[in-house]
Amino acid sequence: MKKLNALLIALLVAVFALAGCGDSTAGEPKDNKEKQTAQEEKSVFPVTVTDARGQEISLDSKPEKIVSVIPSNTEIAYELGLEKEIVGVSDFDNYPEEVAEKEKIGGLEFNIEKVISLKPDLVLGNASGMNSAKDGFKQLEDAGIKVLVVNDAKNFEEVYESIEMIGTATGEKEKAEKLVADMKEKVAEIESKAKGIKEEDKKSVFVEVAPAPEIYAAGKNNFIDEMLQIIHAENSVTQDGWPKLDSEAVVKSNPDVIVTTHGYYTNDPVKNVTSREGWQGIKAVKENRVIDVHSDKVTRTGPRLVEGLEEMAKAVYPDVFK
Repeated sequence: MKKLNALLIALLVAVFALAGCGDSTAGEPKDNKEKQTAQEEKSVFPVTVTDARGQEISLDSKPEKIVSVIPSNTEIAYELGLEKEIVGVSDFDNYPEEVAEKEKIGGLEFNIEKVISLKPDLVLGNASGMNSAKDGFKQLEDAGIKVLVVNDAKNFEEVYESIEMIGTATGEKEKAEKLVADMKEKVAEIESKAKGIKEEDKKSVFVEVAPAPEIYAAGKNNFIDEMLQIIHAENSVTQDGWPKLDSEAVVKSNPDVIVTTHGYYTNDPVKNVTSREGWQGIKAVKENRVIDVHSDKVTRTGPRLVEGLEEMAKAVYPDVFK
């Protein structure tokens, strides 16, 4: 009994000792913590970032109000802990759920007056919409608003660059670097597992991003094509980018697996594929290898792209990626 009491006392002493060695700022007044945070932010700024246009964007202090004109930028900003700073998002934003509470600024052609009314310190644009948004960005800059045009990422490396660009501009460079490191680690794990797939077991894959009657697919030299390379699969589409294909071309390519990415927005995408006239002879259809994956995870160039890679791997090689 004495030994038991002695052990309990020793454990209590250890607990209190560890508590004493914990957060050294725990006992500090709130004002001191806020001053420390302000000093840390001041040491980061001013910063100058070269955006996708090749323009240098200089910020004297951490942006307090941010408008994002594209969902991928919004997802990056939220992952960097900038949810309070985000005051406006596009009509297409749907993740995380909290974006539903943010002001909407329009679609591909955003509402310039609405953006200006939100009085943002920074607008996160994207090079993918430069043709339609170029004049709009100039009007915002003429109104004294900083516009950071993020690159239109075509592969994982460029996604990492987008994250780091936004992180640097918003004073969250360390979080951005940590996020990129975590993503790279996960990609490396998937790539390592895929190395065990033998050449004779390699699958040809058709990735459909828009359904009939106008079928669009993931071609070469984009992030979905890179996903297929990472998991040791072959893209059945030979054209670059996101080509529009006729039904006969897909039938002729006879892929082992068909992956659709539009189930989040369309009803029963698998049946949509398997019920098409002339497609019953495709190997993927005959062997019930038509699988839908989460559209946003595999098509948005943000932090969830790694989750999309994992879904793609499980769809193509379910026995390897369980």
